[in-house]
Amino acid sequence: MAILEVEHLQKSFGSTDVLKDITFSVEKGQAVSIIGSSGSGKTTLLRCLNFLESPDSGTIKVNGQVIFDPAVQGRLSEKDIRERRLHFGLVFQSFNLFPQYTALQNVTLAKTLMVRQQKLDKNNPGILKSIEEEGKELLERMGLADRMGNYPHQLSGGQQQRVAIARALALSPDILCFDEPTSALDPELTGEVLRVIRSLAEQNFTMIIVTHEMAFARDVASHVIFMDSGRIAEQGRPEEVFGNPHEERTRHFLAGFSQS
Repeated sequence: MAILEVEHLQKSFGSTDVLKDITFSVEKGQAVSIIGSSGSGKTTLLRCLNFLESPDSGTIKVNGQVIFDPAVQGRLSEKDIRERRLHFGLVFQSFNLFPQYTALQNVTLAKTLMVRQQKLDKNNPGILKSIEEEGKELLERMGLADRMGNYPHQLSGGQQQRVAIARALALSPDILCFDEPTSALDPELTGEVLRVIRSLAEQNFTMIIVTHEMAFARDVASHVIFMDSGRIAEQGRPEEVFGNPHEERTRHFLAGFSQS
């Protein structure tokens, strides 16, 4: 069964239709790359999945359960929305780290606040130490064992993005989402972030990756979605979309991409 099912999603801003009848599914362990020109609706789609935007119509299911339905969306409390958002971890283009916190504090902050708000630390005094150890382990996996006490301004862009990935993983989301994770990086730093994402794909993390890195989308993803003017114009396995696209618009978009 698909871990994520998106059906007939629509989103408009004023008179502009940004998402038009978006329907797709993601299997557990799949790495899905979403490609397309700027303004094709890729980022808006991720924001809708993460409840940062509210679609006008359509449904979103995770593990067979409806987490978005416009018929009940207006009756959801902030607590309900926060809980549904936890299905997804989002890594932003521009890192969005808190400058006043160290790398380790950035990774552990959200889980620490949840524990304290629910007062789970009252009966389990070791839980905060456990969260800290989990944060350290995540940063070690990101190759940042020697940067845990550094503040964001003391880190390179690539290191900041790896902290952001660790932060997204800290809440154990069902689906990890990346919104152009290398767009704010120079070419030298892009490689280190892509290597981390490639490693996660090899570990069968379920991921949705909006990217302009065509070689990465072709080589790492198990499924590719090409969006054009708010619609899914084509989707399939990378070798199909890149090697033998069916749609003229896909062929035109990929025309400048070397298959070598």
